[in-house]
Amino acid sequence: MKAIVDCNNFYCSCERLFEPQLNNKPVVVLSNNDGCIISRSDEAKKLGVEMAGPYFMAKPLIQKYNVAVFSSNYNLYGDLSWRVMETLRTLLGKKNVEVYSVDEAFLDLDIFPANELQAIAKEIRETTEQWTGIKVSVGVAPTKVLAKLANRLAKKNKQKTNCIMVLDTDEKIIEALQKTPVGDIWGVGYQYAQKLKEQWGIYDALQLRNVSEEFARTYLGGVVGARLVRELKGEASKEMEDELVNKKMIATTRMFGTPVADINDIKEAVATYTSRAAEKLRRQHSAARIISVFVVSKEENHSVNFNRGATHSNYTTLPAATSFTNELIKPALALVDTLYKKGTLYKKAGVMLSGIVPDASVQGNLFLPEAKNCERKLMDMIDNINFSQRDDVLKFAATGTTRDWKMRQELKSKRYTTRWEELFEVS
Repeated sequence: MKAIVDCNNFYCSCERLFEPQLNNKPVVVLSNNDGCIISRSDEAKKLGVEMAGPYFMAKPLIQKYNVAVFSSNYNLYGDLSWRVMETLRTLLGKKNVEVYSVDEAFLDLDIFPANELQAIAKEIRETTEQWTGIKVSVGVAPTKVLAKLANRLAKKNKQKTNCIMVLDTDEKIIEALQKTPVGDIWGVGYQYAQKLKEQWGIYDALQLRNVSEEFARTYLGGVVGARLVRELKGEASKEMEDELVNKKMIATTRMFGTPVADINDIKEAVATYTSRAAEKLRRQHSAARIISVFVVSKEENHSVNFNRGATHSNYTTLPAATSFTNELIKPALALVDTLYKKGTLYKKAGVMLSGIVPDASVQGNLFLPEAKNCERKLMDMIDNINFSQRDDVLKFAATGTTRDWKMRQELKSKRYTTRWEELFEVS
């Protein structure tokens, strides 16, 4: 049996944890640059606040009902996510936990007898909430797809299910499948859902389960569609996966606080993003051979589509793989020169590192002085100081000092768990 533990309205739950007066009150969290709503409490949902809707459009409703609003606080969310996952690893062992996203994890419950699954799910939920303060829902079923389906129903009927649903019999599975619209199945996107309903009259998960694998292979994306149907039938096709320790591509992208026209501001931003990507690269003891830079221009016609703009990108292959920030910043800034057009407003930029190899495989250069070949020690020292002191105490001059282009986070809460000066105070 598989289970999935899903944090309820995770970002809102993180904010409420340190402001308990907001419990049972409407709360929303905004995306980067305070642009859109990316998390809503149940109370905010009932008021009609739309998910992924622009903040400025929801503002009248938010002000009318005194909804608490927060900018994204990824330092806080990341730390609390780690605490939730560590709790699950402590309860079940590392090999039985697969972190799926910042607020979800799959669990392998094959080690427990079938008649104990309800009690085990309850213990997991209660322990996680007691140790971390984050409320979670638990869905248990024979496959990952059915576990996601169970979790959805557990969250939808919280008062009845107490945020736990175990699908351990055919009768329970069939009833759950009948209650799940085809568009709410994990792995079925909007376009596939429309096609299934309009062309073949398939409206719920039970109807989709009853199609043949050949049908799924032909009309639902080949092997992926066939696996989905098998999972709905209770045949496991998506096994537990090991955590991806070393990434094959590393990217850092951000929206600007306000549209930027000055090339120097764009270069500062790209240099900053390159520094952050290089830190991630060194953290996994890797080096990159290819660096890509992109910029997104601000759209001119808001009446057509307010959230789209042209993306311009370019890349270069380095003479040798490296993880040194200074060796990555230089080609990144050269790429900005090829992308920038005077008079154009830009709203976003990003840096991507690829061609990643283990840094142990990169040879030193015999023809360079010894100090040059020891730059890794310098990078390690900078990383250690920045990690211990925070907020980029040591940085390259190319990243700027004022950083007027930084994204807006006007409603950001404190980093209660990761900064001494912002620790939560109890009086």
